Amino acid sequence: MTARLKFGYKAHQNALVLIVSLFCVNSVCKAQNQDLKYKEGLQLKAQNKWEASLNIFETLLKSDSGNVDYLTNTSYLLCKMGNRETVESNRQEYFKKAEYLAKKAVALNGNSAQAHYNYALALGRINENAGSKQKIANAKLIKKECDDAVRLDPKLAGAFHILGRWHRTIAGFNFAEKAMINTLFGGVPEGGSYEASIDCFSKAILLEPDVMLHKYELALTYSERDQKGDDILCTVWCKKVLEMPVKDDDDKDTRSKAQQLLKKTE
Repeated sequence: MTARLKFGYKAHQNALVLIVSLFCVNSVCKAQNQDLKYKEGLQLKAQNKWEASLNIFETLLKSDSGNVDYLTNTSYLLCKMGNRETVESNRQEYFKKAEYLAKKAVALNGNSAQAHYNYALALGRINENAGSKQKIANAKLIKKECDDAVRLDPKLAGAFHILGRWHRTIAGFNFAEKAMINTLFGGVPEGGSYEASIDCFSKAILLEPDVMLHKYELALTYSERDQKGDDILCTVWCKKVLEMPVKDDDDKDTRSKAQQLLKKTE
């Protein structure tokens, strides 16, 4: 009887060891598979294959909704895909989801420069076709998130790009919009000059000289400032855009805008 009990106990132990071993092996395999998919998603993102990359990161996010890297990459890619939409309601759906994920990433890791950048990016996209009141309401938050991003990563070109747009937008507010800012916030947010915008886009270009959009936005800023000699500087940067190779649909759109802007200066 004792021998049977010992045999049964040992068999039970062996079964437990086998179950634990299988669980560990499964966990390791799952982690390895996620790591491979993550690297594949990043590679596709680097190749500007936004949709394919987004599919991977959305799948990864379902497996781990608290992973900050998954959250930030998915948020960024949603902004890229939303920008391709032609129906405004569809665009906003992408951008709102991107905002939610980026805000969650910031809450999980306030030291993630990418999280702050993507939060600002999503808010900026939402603001592109928003009314004056919403633009103004988001203005301080966009500035804060970009400031946090560049403080944490001074080489984050995308954050400087958004700051460039921010300064240009504030500088371009009309009298009624500035009056609304004074009413809602007790004053225009600090900054907001064309000179600061030019400085930010120049930094973005130095950090990412192969990104066409930085150069186009700098040209547009010179055009909007419209001081003596700005038409020449606008022309110079438009031509720099047109000299660059087109890598994706976003570049095609940017190139087309640069061509239209160049016609206005000639």
